[in-house]
Amino acid sequence: MATILLKNIMRLATMDAERRELSNAWVFIRDGIIEALGAPEQVPPAADRVFDLSRHIALPGLINTHHHMFQSLTRGIAQDAELFSWLKTLYPIWARLRGEHVYIAAKLAIAELLLSGCTTTSDHHYIFPNDVRLEDEIRAAAEMGIRFHAARGCMSLGESQGGLPPDSLVEDEAFILRDTQRLIERWHDPAPGSMLQIVVAPCSPFSVTVDLMREAASLARAYGLSLHTHLAENDNDVAFSRERFAKDPGRYAEDLGWVGPDVWHAHCVKLKDDEIGLFGHTGTGVCHCPSSNMRLASGIAPIRKMLDYGVPVGLGVDGSASNDSGHLLGEARQALLLQRAGGDPASLSAREALAMATVGGARALGRADIGQIMPGMRADIIAYRADSLALAGALHDPIAALVFCQPQQVDLSIINGEIVVEDGIVLSAELPPLIERHNEISLQLLHGEP
Repeated sequence: MATILLKNIMRLATMDAERRELSNAWVFIRDGIIEALGAPEQVPPAADRVFDLSRHIALPGLINTHHHMFQSLTRGIAQDAELFSWLKTLYPIWARLRGEHVYIAAKLAIAELLLSGCTTTSDHHYIFPNDVRLEDEIRAAAEMGIRFHAARGCMSLGESQGGLPPDSLVEDEAFILRDTQRLIERWHDPAPGSMLQIVVAPCSPFSVTVDLMREAASLARAYGLSLHTHLAENDNDVAFSRERFAKDPGRYAEDLGWVGPDVWHAHCVKLKDDEIGLFGHTGTGVCHCPSSNMRLASGIAPIRKMLDYGVPVGLGVDGSASNDSGHLLGEARQALLLQRAGGDPASLSAREALAMATVGGARALGRADIGQIMPGMRADIIAYRADSLALAGALHDPIAALVFCQPQQVDLSIINGEIVVEDGIVLSAELPPLIERHNEISLQLLHGEP
């Protein structure tokens, strides 16, 4: 693997423990690992490839902790619906998904993420009709070059049993556990610097049984894997937990063993103070999805309180049909603005938002090898042009400008020491034919065509 030198970096946010920010800095990469970084008075080593970033803002690659990539095929549907009615509108469309749909949708969603600055993503895939397999996404992620946490989701509680999804879309629980074990043994790489990990991820309290939640936790912990699900997303979600389990969602999760540093939950908009305290002292992570929560009128997650309680908080774009976008830097901006909408202009700072998108996401995913620029960390580094129209007038504080100003497309992205985006162009896919095919199969899916 070639050595890489990033030199003359106009402004570098390391996101290390001291949150150091360096001007005119350099970073040296060898074999996919950050070997050294320094100030301008220090002489950097020679390298095979050299990038002059004197007009760039650099930081660790952004980490997306919740997504549903297949939903990029069904954007803009159920435009005025809350979560449950939105899902009921889309379930019949998603029932027609096939393997090619999922593969193409994942490639397009990953391209969108890469251009936003994302270098690591989790995807929570919970619907497996027809010939769909998790390998459809795994193949797409490998081809695109992104660091991938493939969350094997599932639904087992159909309408006839009091769940939300139609019976035709639920799976047998014994099969779910066997298939998840198969995926773990075939694909999961636990090594430092891993580019692919499997996550055990039943979909939600309203779509799986109590038994499956417990069995999934046992399976994950037998292999040392992470656990992920949706939790406390809106009022209807909370009402379901109270009516069916006689507990608030956070306490339901606690009873099932779904708390701890190996667990992170998506949304958590409606967690109460005692549940936030529980997550804080157990190290249970949360993925904040501000755009999706606004789109579906779910509410404002109490992120300030979570951070104050020590909850590991990452960011997620959520599904492309409840966000209708996949720009992770944009989610950092939305997170900042949404917390301030409650009336406190100091409720979330730009740097706290970026920390959630980097080191916070790494902590939620259980990764100690990404999310920071420091020696020994994996070389996941991104750089945005500072001389853009959108950032003009804000370069007195270029790090904050990335959050306060219009979300930018990344100019350079390095993942595990490999150049994935250069001069703003994704190198791992030809986007025009990908977009054309994606639009073609999207219309076929919506119209019910084979």
